[in-house]
Amino acid sequence: MKSQKSFTETGDAKGTLYLVPTPIGNLEDMTMRAIRILQEADLIAAEDTRNTIKLLNHFDIHTKMVSYHEHNKTTRQDELIQKLQTGTTIAVVSDAGMPSISDPGYELVGAAIEAGITVVPLPGANAALTALIASGLAPQPFFFYGFLPRGNKDREEALGRLNRREETWIIYESPHRLKEVLKAMNKVIGSTRKIVLCRELTKKYEEFLRGTIEEALEWAKETEIRGEFCIIVEGNEEAPSEDEEVWWMAIPIKEHVEKVMEDESVSAKEAIKQVMKTRQLPKREVYQAYHEL
Repeated sequence: MKSQKSFTETGDAKGTLYLVPTPIGNLEDMTMRAIRILQEADLIAAEDTRNTIKLLNHFDIHTKMVSYHEHNKTTRQDELIQKLQTGTTIAVVSDAGMPSISDPGYELVGAAIEAGITVVPLPGANAALTALIASGLAPQPFFFYGFLPRGNKDREEALGRLNRREETWIIYESPHRLKEVLKAMNKVIGSTRKIVLCRELTKKYEEFLRGTIEEALEWAKETEIRGEFCIIVEGNEEAPSEDEEVWWMAIPIKEHVEKVMEDESVSAKEAIKQVMKTRQLPKREVYQAYHEL
């Protein structure tokens, strides 16, 4: 085991890598410590310098910045590690929230640790936990996933795996993909699971929409969707243990019906009945899923 004491003087000439959370919408959520670290750092590595400069100007911070984002993180990483090794103190920030959580930072942290550089995290704003504690769903245990895959097949496979979890689970989603995600949830998980759509967290139009997946989908169909979403989904109380896990949990309802028809040479009507009993879902829900275009 290698020990890192974040605040012990070691006489090491290397710099320190600070992970600094930034507000997810409300500037009042910036901590005094975060402001001080950004002021005292030699360099700020920002996901988007155009966004971060607004934050720095607001708090009268004049520290030099460089970009560190998804598209340059590999090449920029070596440069930042070299600076840290020669004594430069660097603060990493994302556009909003915690660095490394669905944002750049993870690889740089790993490289810094490998190089023997002290990594110090600051507590602060995080959309997932902010949404979770106000959702009304069980806050622990929980499972954080982040953004679902964009492709339909990969998305449904990911939802199939999430559907096997007993824990409350959390995903992030953009407004222009929300409707498709809810459609996929309705198809893979079913309509009756509890869900909370958390929109525009900490901002003026913050909103929590609580109901079932079916109700959430209806809302999305009838509403002009705006703002970034954090989605909290009730865990599966009927989820099998690892020893009991069954194959059909990982596939959509429609595929389950088709497989029963093929394997047992039965009609769609009979297969729907079997799937309804196996998954413990209403017949109407299985019927609709099977006949969906």
